[in-house]
Amino acid sequence: MDKQKKETLLVALGGNALIRKGQSGEASEQMDNLKIPISQIARLSKKYNIIITHGNGPQVGNLLLQQECCNDIAKMPLEILVAQTQGQLGYMIESTLDTELMTLGIYDKHFVSLISYVVVDENDPAFLDPSKPIGPVYTEEQADKVPYPTKKTAKGYRRVVVSPRPVTIVEKAEIKKLIDMDFIVICCGGGGIPVIREGRAFNGVDAVIDKDLASARLAEEVGVDIFMIASDVEGAAINFGTDRQKFLGKITTDQAKQYMNEGQFPPGSMKPKVEAAIEFIEKSGHMAVIGSIMDIEKAVSGNAGTIILGQK
Repeated sequence: MDKQKKETLLVALGGNALIRKGQSGEASEQMDNLKIPISQIARLSKKYNIIITHGNGPQVGNLLLQQECCNDIAKMPLEILVAQTQGQLGYMIESTLDTELMTLGIYDKHFVSLISYVVVDENDPAFLDPSKPIGPVYTEEQADKVPYPTKKTAKGYRRVVVSPRPVTIVEKAEIKKLIDMDFIVICCGGGGIPVIREGRAFNGVDAVIDKDLASARLAEEVGVDIFMIASDVEGAAINFGTDRQKFLGKITTDQAKQYMNEGQFPPGSMKPKVEAAIEFIEKSGHMAVIGSIMDIEKAVSGNAGTIILGQK
């Protein structure tokens, strides 16, 4: 197949999917968990140009806890911790990908992890309202005792930090060029390092960007054909967590908006995923799918997950 004719697939891996419920997040656990999505992505690389983005909620939360437990070291701001997780998870993804490609007998595939900046608006109202869940899940009793803001999520109480919306990906031209050269590109880790423009310069800000919204913006800016959001659930559901829970198959953007307006998708978990899918579809006209990290190949082929399509 002509490399220039291949469609481009962006797979956004959830940070929570790499640390499963009940796990402590040890490196060995995360590496084992990565084998499931990365083996599928390695196979898909035969057919598609590949971009991998990833979350960092549990990982950056753990870094915050580590530095808060030690009073004798300098405290790093969130944008530095995001950069740290880009290197940490980029290494884990690359090493797993290398092994899976060799298992398939693919020795000539190039890949690279890219430290990625994402521009945000310094006047974004999100700076006044911490809303992005990071770190471990707490009970209500535990949440009442921690010295930072928490909010209830679908999984329990979690620490929340400022999360402005992404405006543009700084390295979009470099990512596009690498994709055109048939590199697998790992980028926008943890939603990217949040920066604001000051003249021609960029300055980091103390925040974490939602990785799905950043991935949607990247997908639009580099011309992705299929946007796959891989999580620890099988898709978007209505009446989630009740006896009337129903996972959605194929829906339109109008239907997705209606469900969102009804409050069917919890903030901090499914809502930003659906928002990201809608934004990508409305800007590109292409397909987005939200599905399980276990079923990436099936979801990309249209046989699993929640497939969101534009209006006919």
